[in-house]
Amino acid sequence: MNSKAELEKDLTAEAKIKAAALKLFTQKGFDAVKTREIAAEAGINLALLNYYFRSKENLFELIMLENMSMFAAGISVIIHNSATTLDAKISALTSHYIDILIKNPNVPQFVLNEMQSHPEKITDIIGQKINIFQSDLMKQVQQEMQKGHLVNLSHPIQYFVNLLALTIFPFVSRPLLMKLGDINDEAFAQMMEGRKKMLPVWLKAMYAPKTKNE
Repeated sequence: MNSKAELEKDLTAEAKIKAAALKLFTQKGFDAVKTREIAAEAGINLALLNYYFRSKENLFELIMLENMSMFAAGISVIIHNSATTLDAKISALTSHYIDILIKNPNVPQFVLNEMQSHPEKITDIIGQKINIFQSDLMKQVQQEMQKGHLVNLSHPIQYFVNLLALTIFPFVSRPLLMKLGDINDEAFAQMMEGRKKMLPVWLKAMYAPKTKNE
């Protein structure tokens, strides 16, 4: 049986490898990263990396699964909750996404890069965990459209797409925004915190039907 010290050593080594791999995959993409680079970044030898993860593909899929699970955690509960209103769902989703992205600002770029190179892996994971088309969120959007409370969208998924875009784009463009706005990490995080309250308001205004006087 492994001692406590050995188990802690194993966990530390695995954590270092995953952190190094995520950094390099984010910077260069899966195809351009070599296992020896990951080992060097983690400060371990290549044999140890192979011992834990066998291959770059296994390591990548584990990291991708963990990051997708991180994004999906809580989302399924929110969008499939028939007891909450559409407005409540949008507020909860906005807060959930922004909280995760503030802690992990490089993840969106990583995911976007891999969506271009390996779309099947992303769609399989997201589709299985979220199932947006069968959600109460989509049903409520359709109901609000039928009641005339929302403008008639070409497809109710447009509502969710705009929510994602308004939430994620600032993090994808974070280096540019920080440069143009001359702001630091703390100021950027505060700005994103403010968006938690504003995004639901903007979405509601965006899709509010015009009155006869407008």
